[in-house]
Amino acid sequence: MGLYDRDYARGNTASYETQSRGETQIISFVKETYKLFAASMMAGAVGAYVGVPLAATIAANFWPLFILEIGLLIGLQFVKTKPVINLVVMFSFVFMTGLMLAPLLAHTLGMNGGGTIIGNAFAMTSVVFGAMSFYAIKTTKDFTSYGKPLMIALFVIIGFSILNIFLGNPILHVVIAGGVVVLFSILVIYDTQNIMRGAYETPIDGAIALYLDFLNIFTALLQLFGIFGGDD
Repeated sequence: MGLYDRDYARGNTASYETQSRGETQIISFVKETYKLFAASMMAGAVGAYVGVPLAATIAANFWPLFILEIGLLIGLQFVKTKPVINLVVMFSFVFMTGLMLAPLLAHTLGMNGGGTIIGNAFAMTSVVFGAMSFYAIKTTKDFTSYGKPLMIALFVIIGFSILNIFLGNPILHVVIAGGVVVLFSILVIYDTQNIMRGAYETPIDGAIALYLDFLNIFTALLQLFGIFGGDD
């Protein structure tokens, strides 16, 4: 009689190989996601660079450009698994986000110390993003189940943002911007953990999620720094 069940041993080997393949696939998925995220950051920066001299034109055509931006984001969901075209749509969307940020950047640059304000906002965003990403990897707390409350919080902020378009309340604007920083900082943790677990369908999904987290934190901090660092 054998000392072990050979079928059982083969079963363990097969299970180990399957697990190894799964881990390898996740590592590959994560690497591809962060490559696309880095490329998205560059494409967004190019959009902002191109857009700053055209800030007045972009502001005058805000709604058509905004609809185009949202259309590209929605369209990306339909082509994200199609090679080449998915990257074209993705980088077109990211480029558009840079263009749409240009009026705020141009306004900030027109302030005393505007360049410093933008630099500080970007540096702080990088610190927050890096810290939240590190925490997401190291913590034993699972944030992947927080999707529903985070989406509710997002819709609440969007609702107050729309309301403040008509109210124009500067205090509410500060509160909203602060809420955006907090919410998207938590979303960095949420998205990072989902990426690490291979929960997204494609690397593009993960990259866009991280990019939007970074963009929203940066935009909110830029507004806050502009408010508190301005002369008014």
